Amino acid sequence: MTMPAHRRAPRLLSALTRALLCAGLLAPVAMAQDNVRLPDLGSSANALISKQEAQAYGASMLRQMRALDMVVDDPLVDDYINDLGFRLVAASAKPDEHFSFFVVKDPEINAFAAPGGYVAVNAGLVAITRNESELAGVIAHEIGHITQNHLERAFEASRKDAPLMALVLLGALAAGAANNAGDAPMAVLAGGQGLIAQRSINFTRKDEVEADRTGIQTLANAGFDPRGMAGFFSHMQDVLSANTGGMGNTPSMLQDHPVTSARISDAKSRAGGLIAAQKLRPSGSTLVKSQWESTTAPIPFVHDVTTLFSPSAQQRGETYALMRERLRVLTGDASKEALRYRSNFDKRGFDTLATRYGYALALTRSGDGTQAIAQLQPLIENQPENLILQLAMADARFQAGQRAAALALYEKLNLHSPRNRAVALAYAQALTTGGAPAQAATAAELLRPLLSNAVEPQLYTAYARACEKAGDTERAGEAFADASYYSGRPFDAMEQLKRLLKRDDLDYYARVRIQARIAELTPLVLELHKRKIQTADRPDGGQ
Repeated sequence: MTMPAHRRAPRLLSALTRALLCAGLLAPVAMAQDNVRLPDLGSSANALISKQEAQAYGASMLRQMRALDMVVDDPLVDDYINDLGFRLVAASAKPDEHFSFFVVKDPEINAFAAPGGYVAVNAGLVAITRNESELAGVIAHEIGHITQNHLERAFEASRKDAPLMALVLLGALAAGAANNAGDAPMAVLAGGQGLIAQRSINFTRKDEVEADRTGIQTLANAGFDPRGMAGFFSHMQDVLSANTGGMGNTPSMLQDHPVTSARISDAKSRAGGLIAAQKLRPSGSTLVKSQWESTTAPIPFVHDVTTLFSPSAQQRGETYALMRERLRVLTGDASKEALRYRSNFDKRGFDTLATRYGYALALTRSGDGTQAIAQLQPLIENQPENLILQLAMADARFQAGQRAAALALYEKLNLHSPRNRAVALAYAQALTTGGAPAQAATAAELLRPLLSNAVEPQLYTAYARACEKAGDTERAGEAFADASYYSGRPFDAMEQLKRLLKRDDLDYYARVRIQARIAELTPLVLELHKRKIQTADRPDGGQ
């Protein structure tokens, strides 16, 4: 059976990314060219590649994945996964390293670490976890790969295989470009992986054990249940056995992270010792207001610093459950998800705050905002301060045609949580859609502060549309170019900026900004052109 193209591309990219990272490759297309030299890795993992180069590689990978619509670009999900990730990073062996966390729009159960501290978690993996500690365990494991320099070591160990694997990946890409390719790209890729799998399997197992041990320690240090990692792998094996009867395809997570009974037993043993140590720690806030005020400068807008402690385990658990359901809806068919929720509420234990939220979100996204409002109302009555539920209500009211009520709620949320990306983006989009130029100008003002160091294309697109409607076509043009760049279309971005620079009505400051951005992008596009590297806006590599 031939897989539809719109489903085959994400699956192919996910497999390519896994193969690339498991093989220790950083730039597969570039390495396939004869005139490209691999970095001089040396003999030590600490001297393989600079931090700046690693971050550039990771950022490039993320842009390429966005070009194929593989990344879940949702502010609520993004903030949650990064908050969770950085809580773990702060408790890791290298809290000062660069990290970035994102969710991949892929139903397969997998996660991976990439150069530069980029950690990806598949939506399918989040869906199968049962609690936040299990999800944190997977992320902590991937953080362990980075803090222990496993990527650099893998690159060094497999660099002789790099050109071979690069050609395999290019073959898979070429096969995937054909209209009737079916599963040919996957077959090509599987064959290529087999050529290098045996050479690296022992090395991989050693690294997996090391990542387990450091990850479990990180879990405990961050206040999570250290049994989460072992619990997740055990649960994944149970699900696989139940779904396939022990037969069928093995999840990517088990292929890339082979699990054995001994490994799970070792993880449980280590977790047990750490749990005993956790019980000796003080619980609750250890801050004393009088002592803090006498030794530390006051914090603006904070009247009682003892309130600045982490959310309770119950609050974290609720947020995790809400985001898990949000991901189900965002990465699935909203109408089908609404039907699934509706048909399962009679089942024991299914009707929860999170599933009702997921149902409401699915209704909104499938065009039934009125029913979504009815679902959300009782939830908000029980938790009136829950921003996630309130934002869902504002979205539902806007979808149902209650624009004024939606805008009032968006404004209230924005005043309560200024510079919150999810609130500001939704509010700005609502102001721009069907609003007057003055409202669009307000939307632009809301979004402008969020663009500092932002890499999310949707923020730039929303800002561009707001500016365009408000009459600020210069800022709109710049923002549309940035949206193209962060969407993996650097050549399009450069052409847009060059066209913008030809305008006669540019003022001095706009001209300087555009010239600076062109100067920043020029080395990148020249290098891509020189290496004939394929991008979304230049699929032939410039040949």
